[in-house]
Amino acid sequence: MSNHGTGPTGGKPSHPGPPRARAARVIREVTSPETVGTPHPALLPGLGVEQTRTVFGMDRGVFGVTLSLIVAVIVWGVVAPQSLSDVASAAFEVVTVDFGWFFGLLAIAVFLFMMWIGFGRHRAVRLGQDDERPEFSTVSWVAMLFSAGMGIGLLFYGPLEPLTFFLDLPPAFEDLDAGSDQALHAALAQTLFHWGPVAWAFYALVGGAVAYAAYRKGRSPLISSLLEPIFGRRTEGWLGKVVDVFAIVVTLFGTAVSLGIGALQIGRGIEIVGGIGPLGNGVIIAIIAVLSIAFIVSAVSGVKRGIRALSNINMVLAGLLGLFVLVVGPTVLLLNLVPGVMMTFVGDLPTLMAQSAATAPDAQEFMSAWTTYYWAWWVSWTPFVGMFIAKISRGRTLREFVTTVIVVPSAVCLVWFTVLGGTTMWLEQTGAQVSAAESGQDLLFTVLHELPLGAITSVLAVISIIIFFVTSADSASIVMATMSERGNPEPRKGTTIVWGLALALIAGVLLAGGGELALSGLQSLMIVSALPFTVVVVLVMVAWAKDLARDPLTLRRRYAREALHQGVRAGIERHGDDFVVGVVATPPDEGAGAWLDTDDPALTEWYQPEEAGATAQDAAPATSEGTDAAPLPEGEPTRALDNRS
Repeated sequence: MSNHGTGPTGGKPSHPGPPRARAARVIREVTSPETVGTPHPALLPGLGVEQTRTVFGMDRGVFGVTLSLIVAVIVWGVVAPQSLSDVASAAFEVVTVDFGWFFGLLAIAVFLFMMWIGFGRHRAVRLGQDDERPEFSTVSWVAMLFSAGMGIGLLFYGPLEPLTFFLDLPPAFEDLDAGSDQALHAALAQTLFHWGPVAWAFYALVGGAVAYAAYRKGRSPLISSLLEPIFGRRTEGWLGKVVDVFAIVVTLFGTAVSLGIGALQIGRGIEIVGGIGPLGNGVIIAIIAVLSIAFIVSAVSGVKRGIRALSNINMVLAGLLGLFVLVVGPTVLLLNLVPGVMMTFVGDLPTLMAQSAATAPDAQEFMSAWTTYYWAWWVSWTPFVGMFIAKISRGRTLREFVTTVIVVPSAVCLVWFTVLGGTTMWLEQTGAQVSAAESGQDLLFTVLHELPLGAITSVLAVISIIIFFVTSADSASIVMATMSERGNPEPRKGTTIVWGLALALIAGVLLAGGGELALSGLQSLMIVSALPFTVVVVLVMVAWAKDLARDPLTLRRRYAREALHQGVRAGIERHGDDFVVGVVATPPDEGAGAWLDTDDPALTEWYQPEEAGATAQDAAPATSEGTDAAPLPEGEPTRALDNRS
């Protein structure tokens, strides 16, 4: 063991002062160059990537390979859209049928892992330096989470999915009568299972791991950097490039497909609101072109300006739309449904998690079309949404991060789907026959037109979809630019514009060349790509747990437990009831840190600040955040303790 942390040997403080100031003085003393040769691993304050010697710039290998793959798939989709659709469908069936069980296990594992991260012993670890505070307000933070994560999907599936399960119950609820009052609860519980805590746990895993690596350990904010605790510097070679290329491809095509579907829904909304005939592909492509200009402008203006402003605006619009439906719809029924659905979901959660292809004869089809599809969908979106969540979550503790990213959005999804889906099912029960809508894209507008002021709320819905379109695209553009520039947290505007144009061109070319058929095939391919990425997700959990076990705050708390255990026991043995706990020097390997090899380079080699003179003396004072023990009262003597247990 080294002599890290040798401190005062007792006696009365030579410089009386407030406890926090006294603690800061002790930290400076035990980490000064005169005391130790290297910073103590338990006192490192954390390190942001911008404070390191990391050099950002275009990774030509990652960019070139990614571009080649993109061009190849685009050509395939335009020249032979039926071939693309057939191959994608066949591969999709293999993934959902043969590996559905694996996606189910992974979903449970990710959820339980994030509960441990947020509410276990690492909950006080900050996604940043010890004294760092959040960059965005909680309201703006939550608004951006929704706009980037599930924006358009909430409006599209809000009425569609509950109604589908209401009329055709999932295998877990097949003993109920379709269209009954019990089916209302069952349909919403199944919907919440797909859109609630499990879905957001996937996003939180990658988002939290990226934020921790970039803003706590000073690594580049890349998916490949998350695996460094396992593979070491090999993540900077070909292995890391493969992971990053794959992440960009999944992000690009996944977002492009969503933009294409969003454009089709916007076009359908314009047809219904304006009362005009069917819009051709030319008009849809024109819509994409106009919106592309908007999201590129938003992207280059940065997160703090464009994305945050649009997200806040859209949160208000979507909130007003949901509130309107609640007020003019079956208000009492909806208010009763919210707690009822929550209890149904919690009570049936084990059944929903256990639901698999072996549950019932027709369960395989349901799992492939819905549950397994959703798990693969969330996995495929984790690079994009996760990295964006990391960018806006800096400065949050893990407890705050998990609570907000998983619990808060899930609660909002509960209310949203209950209000919109509950109203849709109520309309169907009362004879409105909204299920007769021509397509899923029509259902939202069909429901709104069954309520008062349908024309006005339909316009509001179209505006909200447009903003969701813009915020999803500009977020994806920034994330892909970051990955292209070796994890640059503030990518160059030119790179961001390139990826924004790529998104617009892909969506437009696919619609012009193959229409919905090409989009469907590409969507299936994207889901298929989620299967190999599940391996990365598993490795991220292992690597992050390994990182957290060596976090400075984790080490400090272990020191605190060891010191208190030894001190209290020795105090009782020597002095009975009359003693206080203090800090004294001990022989090597007999003190509170005897369990730790502080010379292990893995504990400190990550701390390489750009300033040559920076050391751990810049660390935040190890006060109540690092330990649960309060400082000694002012003026009290520090008693020497025999630190043998």
